[in-house]
Amino acid sequence: MARRAEKGKTKDQEPQKLFYIFYNEERWTNWLTSLNEADFEGDSESEQMPEGLAMLYIFSEDITLSVLKIIKLWQNERFSKEDALDKLTAVEAIVMSPLPEGKLEEFVGPIQLTMLVLFASCRRFMEGAFETDLKVLVKKGKSLPEDQLEDALDCASNIGASVINGATCCSKFVKDDLENPTLFDEWLIEIETMGEAFKSLKKFDEEPGESS
Repeated sequence: MARRAEKGKTKDQEPQKLFYIFYNEERWTNWLTSLNEADFEGDSESEQMPEGLAMLYIFSEDITLSVLKIIKLWQNERFSKEDALDKLTAVEAIVMSPLPEGKLEEFVGPIQLTMLVLFASCRRFMEGAFETDLKVLVKKGKSLPEDQLEDALDCASNIGASVINGATCCSKFVKDDLENPTLFDEWLIEIETMGEAFKSLKKFDEEPGESS
């Protein structure tokens, strides 16, 4: 069953002016610098998560929240759909940019793969038509061979768009696969994060000039 998302503005309504500073190259570079300097090994005798791994989680959440703010601001009629898609594409180009070999490639590379579902879901949501039978979509996505990446991403982006639109997913579908998750499982985990992040933006409406 397909569903159409609520559009961010009426046909003849001009979007409000906005001077919000979106996720940019400087922010990305600062994160990469911090991650490159972080300790990912930690103390073998300590139960604490290594600094680098904890930072990686915050880094990933920061991207997710920043991207979803674009969707929320579009819903709040701050800019047109075309402008929102342009901003989404600009952030995607930064997040998916090539990484230097070494530690960053090892730890940030997998996050880039995970973020594929974030950008695909946002686009599908903005286009307005997506499948909403989550159980069927999850079953189909989990059954696909790993080399059918595009088909799996298509399934996952439908799920992600539904979650942005208010559906609940996906922890119950991955609770048994956390030790050896597939890429599709990683996408479901990211979609769960997206759902929580978008809920936190319920009353979000940035003041001009803010950069958080």
